Formats: sequence, C-alpha cells, structure tokens
Amino acid sequence: MDPTALDESRLRRLIEAGRALVARLDLEGVLETVLDAARELTGARYAALGILDERKRDLKRFLTLGVDEETAAAIGELPRGRGVLGELIQHPEPLRLSDVTSDPRSYGFPPGHPVMRTFLGVPIQIRGEAWGNLYLTEKANGEDFGEADEAAVAVLADWAAIAIENARLYEGLARRRDEVELQRDQAERSVRALAVMTDIARSVGGETDLERILELIVNRGRVLVETRALLILLADGDELVVAATAGELDTDIRGARIPIDGTLPGQVLRAGRAERLPGRYELGAELGVSAEAAILVPLTFRGTASGVLAALDRVVDGPEFGPEDERLLRSFAASAATAVATAKSVEAERLRHSLEAAEQERKRWARELHDETLQALGGLRMLHSAALRSDASAAELRSAVEEGIELIDVEIDSLSALITELRPAALDEIGLAPALRTLAERKSREGGLAIDVLVHLGGNGDSRLPAETESMVYRLVQEALNNVAKHAGASRAEAVLERGDGTIEITVRDDGCGFDPSAANDGFGLIGMRERVGLAGGELRIEAAPGRGTTVLATIPLRPAGEPGQRSSRPQSST
Repeated sequence: MDPTALDESRLRRLIEAGRALVARLDLEGVLETVLDAARELTGARYAALGILDERKRDLKRFLTLGVDEETAAAIGELPRGRGVLGELIQHPEPLRLSDVTSDPRSYGFPPGHPVMRTFLGVPIQIRGEAWGNLYLTEKANGEDFGEADEAAVAVLADWAAIAIENARLYEGLARRRDEVELQRDQAERSVRALAVMTDIARSVGGETDLERILELIVNRGRVLVETRALLILLADGDELVVAATAGELDTDIRGARIPIDGTLPGQVLRAGRAERLPGRYELGAELGVSAEAAILVPLTFRGTASGVLAALDRVVDGPEFGPEDERLLRSFAASAATAVATAKSVEAERLRHSLEAAEQERKRWARELHDETLQALGGLRMLHSAALRSDASAAELRSAVEEGIELIDVEIDSLSALITELRPAALDEIGLAPALRTLAERKSREGGLAIDVLVHLGGNGDSRLPAETESMVYRLVQEALNNVAKHAGASRAEAVLERGDGTIEITVRDDGCGFDPSAANDGFGLIGMRERVGLAGGELRIEAAPGRGTTVLATIPLRPAGEPGQRSSRPQSST
C-alpha cells in the first residue's frame, strides 16, 4: 500500500499516534490507544481488535470501541474468529469490503448487533508472526473504506506491533523485577529467620529454665514475623495457660487461662494445624485480647502439641499475615517446641533427681536412727530393767544409773550431730563461715585429718549471701568433705570460698589417693553435687587421678541484690 496516498493531516495524526504508542509501556493502554487512533484515522464508527490465541487459530480476546455496554450485553458472546474475521486469521492480509453482510464468507450477525456494512481489516504482525487483527466498520457518511484508509491503518498496525512488543517486554521485565524483589525479600526474611533460629538455638542451648526459654522464644519470634504481639499458651489439663507474652498488650495476661474445648487455640492444639485469620479476631473472652489479624501455630514436638504460638497483627505492610509468615512461624514453632520440650524434660529429670536424693537422705537418717539411737535406747532400757530386779543392791542401782547417764550423753551428742547434719543452727544464726568451720572441726575429729577453711566474701558489709545460696554452698562443701573422710585416705584437706564478679568460687581439695571420676559410682555423691550446682545455674568440675588427690571446683552465680530471697547484709567472720 502506497503511503503517499495519505494527506498531510492524516500523516500528522499517524505520527502523533506513533509517538503516543511507543510512549506507553502498559499493554492495555497501548490497545486502547490503537483502537482510538484507528477509528479517528479512518472515520469508522466501530473499531475492534482481535488477539489470537497461542495456536493462531482463534481469537482469545476481542476488544471493541463504539459499542456501548447495553448493546454489548444484547450481542452476548464475543466472536471467536469465524466468517470474515476468520478470513484474516487464515490469510493475514488487509481486507476491504463494501458490504460485509453480502460476502459469502460472512456468518451474519446475532440479534441485537448494530448494522455494519463497510469493513476494513488489517493484521498486526510482531516480528513476522501474526498476533492479532484490527477491524473497522461503518465509515462515516456510508462511504467505503479507501486505499488511504487501508494505508493509514497498515502504518498504525506497524506502530502498534512495535508498541505491543515494547509493552510485553516491559511487563516481562517488571514481572521479573518483582519476582527478583520478592525472592530477595524472601531471602532476606529467610536469612533473618535463620539468624533468629540460630540465636534461639544458641540461647537455649545452655538454658534449661523453662520460664527463661519461653521469654526468649516470644521476644525472638516477635522480631521474626514483625508482629505487634506474640503469646505462648501451654496446655495444662483441659485448659491453655498464657505462659509468656511479648509486645503490645492492653493488660498483663500471663497466667490467664482459657478452655481447650470450644476455642480456636484449643482447635489448633488438637488438630496440630496452623490457622491464619485475615479478619478481626478475639483470642478469648477471658483474656480480653483482640487483633485485626492473627496466626496461630501449634508447638509440636515428636507428633505431640504442647501449646500454641499466637501472633497478632503484623506491623509491616498491613496487619494481615501471608503464607510466608505462616511458613516462617511454623519453622520457628518447631524449634521453639523442641526447646520447650527439652526444658520440661530437664525439669522433670531434676525433680526425679531431687526426689531420689531426698529419698536417699531419708534412708540415711532412718539407718542412723535405727542403728545408733534406737539400739542405744534399747540397751538403756535393758540396763535399767536389770537394775530394777528385786535383789539388786543400792550399789548396783547406782552403777546402772551412772552407766545410763553416760549412754544418754553419748546419744545426745549423736542426735546433736545428726541435727547439725540436717541443718546447722550456725548457718542461720551467724552465717556460712562459722557453720563451715564447725563442720570442718567435726569432720576432723571423725576422720583424723586436718581441714582448713578459708572464706573470703568481702569486708564491705555485704558478706552474707542469699539464704538458698548459703544452704547450697554448705551442702556442697559438706558432701565434698564427706567424700574426703570416707574415701580419700587423706591427711589434709582444704575448703576455699571466694567471691568473684557476680559469682562464688568454691574449691575443696585433698592430698588423698584420688580416683577416676569417669568410673566413680554414686557412692561418691557426684550426682547430687552436680544436681545442686546445676539447680543454682552454676558449673562443677572434678579434677582427680589415682594417687594425686582430688579437687572439687564449683562456680555459683549470685543473684543481684534486691531480688526475692536476698538476705540483709551482715558482717561475717572468716577462717
């Protein structure tokens, strides 16, 4: 088609249309511009653009201009590319008709379709491949579409091909950019999640206190999913109890309870499946906690859910949680559940050891009372019974009474020692150093060895320790000296206490025969010693070897002054 057939005004309009098309980078905008320019260039009443499907056999989209919504609704289903429209699909070349309805290839029009006679069709090809077709009908004043109309639309189709390709490339780049940004955001969140989970693993690796672990979990979890508040509810019978919270909550709800039956957290617990709630959510009437959005994840360890992690309202990009948030929180909950289960296991094991140790103590005191005190009392009764026989002389009675008094004195000493073993009065009355000194003197008499006690707790008026710390230190030194007296075969022992930076350092050493700690049985009391130190959050080391003596070293953290259990400061002597 000869472009010279175009007049100056139409050429200017084509240039303007070309500029407008190549400036658009959105495909829908390009298509609207093409339809509008085609109708204006040709004076057509109606314009349409058909876009081919992947097989290039049918139309997958059909856009129109000039047909109002009411008429479009009356027409019904849009054409798929039959009749004259199909001719351009099969033969992608410009087509002009004076009366489309009389063409033998026409399928006719459905009821309600506007009258259309004159017709111009021009294909749009991108890189030599058919992409779609422009259809124009009903030229103004009933005229036929001429050669200039065809030339103008053909040039417009070339502009359109360029603009459509540019728009598709741009949208593809934008889509890939969005995908890259999404992948980058996901990678950043994954790295952040890995850092948080590593932090949790590192933090709870040396932590066995359940309350402290729960505090770490809620604080780290809140950072992970960038949420307004996060709660942990642990199962307790047929209820869920709020065990830990972090973030913005109207009231302190720790310790509050809700039933498992009939509540969403209970449903999540029993089903073992996360629930993501995009709408307003009430955590429980008993708790008085609400949120614009929430996500609840079960704390599951080895197939058993022990509680529920509830995150309320994201603080970034709106309150709602997405699938990525759920994935992160599920992974986090799995690590948290493992930490909780480990802490509970440690607590149960500590309780078992404590009960076992208490039972062993009871057995020991029962044996002491039976073997010593009870038998002595039985002997005393026999002695007095014999003295009361009718033929006993006054001298025999006096001798029996004197012997009984001596026996009673012995048992008084024995019971005093037993009471001191249970709880030395000096520990409560005048402090740790005198109690340890008395302990050392008694063990020296019993075992025939020299024991030195050195206590350095500072002379600034802060030499008393919390009551539970003093008791634990006393029991630890007592058990260590018992081992020296019973097993070491030593001639000398030493117990040293020193206050460090927020700690108490305890050292008990002897010059005895030593032993192999790895082969030691419970008769050495090592399990009980480790249990005592572990409960206090400290560390215990045993340095021993056959023939080289034994050293027990313990480090006990001191609770900051002012916490519950802290004694008032009183001066303490040292030995």
